Amino acid sequence: MASRSIIEAAERAALEAACGDHIAFDAPLASHTWYRVGGPADALVEAESTAMLAEVLRICARADLPWFALGSGSNLLVGDGGTRGVVFRLTGEFGQTRWSEETADPYVRAEVGASAPLPAFCGQAARRGCMGIASLAGIPGSVGGTLRMNGGTDREFGEFVEEVLVQTPQHPEPHAVSIQYYYRHTTLARDAVVAKVRLRFERGDPEVVRGELKARLQRRNATQPIQLPNAGSVFRNPPGDKAGRLIEEAGCKGWRCGGAEVSPLHANFIVNLGGATAADIATLMARVRRRVHERFGVGLVLEQHIVGVFD
Repeated sequence: MASRSIIEAAERAALEAACGDHIAFDAPLASHTWYRVGGPADALVEAESTAMLAEVLRICARADLPWFALGSGSNLLVGDGGTRGVVFRLTGEFGQTRWSEETADPYVRAEVGASAPLPAFCGQAARRGCMGIASLAGIPGSVGGTLRMNGGTDREFGEFVEEVLVQTPQHPEPHAVSIQYYYRHTTLARDAVVAKVRLRFERGDPEVVRGELKARLQRRNATQPIQLPNAGSVFRNPPGDKAGRLIEEAGCKGWRCGGAEVSPLHANFIVNLGGATAADIATLMARVRRRVHERFGVGLVLEQHIVGVFD
């Protein structure tokens, strides 16, 4: 059962004035997450412009309302009790991509909105011969989310970044920030919403790049449970090893809790078989982590983010 909303009447009126038809209260989030679970948000804002987002951030700051950016809903587990405060989904101008048309430049450059879907962007980049884009093949979610977690395989997203523009409650208008990139995390502040990313790729042969992207996608699709709702890799790979190998060797493959299952296809994925709750998935995460620690002495670190209220 969802907890009571913390948004008072004055803040509700201010949010309605700022967002118009782009806000919904007590809005279910399950359909917006890749796990297809999660309770309602007190308020869900479909922010279509940097101006709208800036105003909502100001309201949250004045009223001391908690908030978070949902992104595409991948790599995320939302509690069955929902989330308190304001949730942002970036739309409109945040989904736009602009490519440089300067063919004499040895680099291919793009200015990408944070909500642009990464799979679609990878396809566009491959057609332009962006070398290295295949390292991002098959990663679900948005450009902004991939930046925050520094996603990638043999090469990581941060290698291609020239500039990042963010918005924060203290500085609501888009502004550039300096970020350091590490394995599956960055120094990007928690209260920063990525607005736009400027990327640079070495220019290569489009046919070669497209072929590599296609091959990578085929390998991922053959080894990952894409037919069932999931949120990607659950745990980060520990140094010198693979989380999936440890989970499988610990005998966790196929474990179930309610409607959630450790995928028999890839042990570092938890899938929703149908009817799973967020509590089922969180419980399974905890059981897997405990078994791997008991068996190997390795403390697995979550790659996914957990938000909201859990009963």
